[in-house]
Amino acid sequence: MCSVSFLAKAQIGFDYAQYDVGFAAGINQASSVDVQTLKTTPSINLNFTYNQSPFLNYIVNLEVGRLKGGSPNTATQRQFENHFSAYSFKVQVQAGELIDYSKSAIANAFKNLYLSSGLGLINNNIVYRTDDALLLEHDQVLPFEPKTNEIFIPVRLGYEFKFFNSYNQPSVKIDLGYQYNFIMGDNLDGYVAGAHNDAYSQITLGFKFAIGGVTSYRKQIHY
Repeated sequence: MCSVSFLAKAQIGFDYAQYDVGFAAGINQASSVDVQTLKTTPSINLNFTYNQSPFLNYIVNLEVGRLKGGSPNTATQRQFENHFSAYSFKVQVQAGELIDYSKSAIANAFKNLYLSSGLGLINNNIVYRTDDALLLEHDQVLPFEPKTNEIFIPVRLGYEFKFFNSYNQPSVKIDLGYQYNFIMGDNLDGYVAGAHNDAYSQITLGFKFAIGGVTSYRKQIHY
């Protein structure tokens, strides 16, 4: 009985849940698109995370949101609005996986800083788009498909604030990050024009909750 008690106490600070569920809200802005002004729009997402370790994470994400840009007061008068949905898978590496944070308060503070990337699919739904006023003067219009699917590559930099339960296991996490999404196509804004593919950026704030599969890490998580 004493040995069991000792082993249980020895694991305090080393254990973590392998599975998280979460949600987030964000603000988006299209970039590298074919309109002359950009606007900020909202999005929300749900996510599921498998934690190979407290600092190495595999994330599946489902997102819905809007992208908007353009103005009637520009030379082309182009305007668009995209009500999109996006699905992505990312691998996330936090600094704690790579550094020894046990002997430095600064390293301990930076252990939750992370970089992630992966692959995604965005479903574009262009609900509003105006023709190019300059082209209309010459009886020309740009090609337009209101519904398209495009592959994208997300690249994200962020910080995960971990909150620990009475066993020093990270049970609640607040995630703050900036993500840039490289679209492998030119249909994000409804205008197939220009020399570059489209993209959009996001700032998100999210919450994750541990849901089980408790296992142990090779080093103490909480200091």
